[in-house]
Amino acid sequence: MSVAILGAGAFGTALACALGHAQLWARDADHAADMTRTGQNARRLPGVDLPDTVAITGDLAEIDADTLLLAMPMQQMRGFLQEHAAWLAPRILVACSKGVDLDLLIGPVGVIEQALPGARGALLTGPSFAADIARGLPTALTLAARDDALGTDLQARLSTENLRLYRNTDVTGAELGGALKNVIAIAAGMVIGAGLGESARAALMARGYAEMQRLALALGAESETLAGLSGLGDLVLTCGSEKSRNFRYGMALGAQTGFDAATTVEGAATARAVTRLAREHDIDMPITRMVAAVIDGVLTPTEAKGALLARPLTLE
Repeated sequence: MSVAILGAGAFGTALACALGHAQLWARDADHAADMTRTGQNARRLPGVDLPDTVAITGDLAEIDADTLLLAMPMQQMRGFLQEHAAWLAPRILVACSKGVDLDLLIGPVGVIEQALPGARGALLTGPSFAADIARGLPTALTLAARDDALGTDLQARLSTENLRLYRNTDVTGAELGGALKNVIAIAAGMVIGAGLGESARAALMARGYAEMQRLALALGAESETLAGLSGLGDLVLTCGSEKSRNFRYGMALGAQTGFDAATTVEGAATARAVTRLAREHDIDMPITRMVAAVIDGVLTPTEAKGALLARPLTLE
């Protein structure tokens, strides 16, 4: 059985490096040609050599694989699935995105199942930076699939010497862990960018994790999933490193400086989507709500801080 990665961003390229024998599809044909010529993805993951065994293409018709890793931004996934539904339907689809669809308010596997009823979908998520995976540094991820037989097969096929996958059937928990931690990472970045200190960041992470648990459990997730790689593990990574786009974006918001508009920040759309989702389910998520308000220009970071600190005292 063969594997292809659809999406030649940093993470898709890193997965191609880790797996070795795979096809890598880039949406931009010129980008694919550049990678083929140079042996590197200078646009997204500079300084990393692609293995000779990775076949790069800009033409979907050249993809010949039964298993596809969908390494594309969350908000673009539904359109891609709908556009190529007939071609995708017979294949195993592994989402590698983290977020909540702004219109449907569901995660990546939910989007696969909605766009392609009956499709065999799974999710690859967890604490990982593309550069670490590409360079062969030890990384552990969650492979979530409702069908445990499918999960077992994918776990064996996609694990490598340095990329260790842990299997899980709690797709909802894995989806929400990966999505919600990006929102909290933005908030953590705002704390540091505004100069509020490490103690404030630690408090925000803990209270943010409580928000993650509240929403995830209300939607049927298992608490153990949120305490694992796809929840707490990913939260720790993205709230503590400037390698995280979401954290850097939060720092820019907190410091009230500019940010590269071309950089995809999954947590920004997720904050808006989750604020709606929490309202629909009557779940209290004050940090998420404040992040969305700052992103939308409704509040300044200073006003958001004041609103959070002014909340009534309560039990932990």
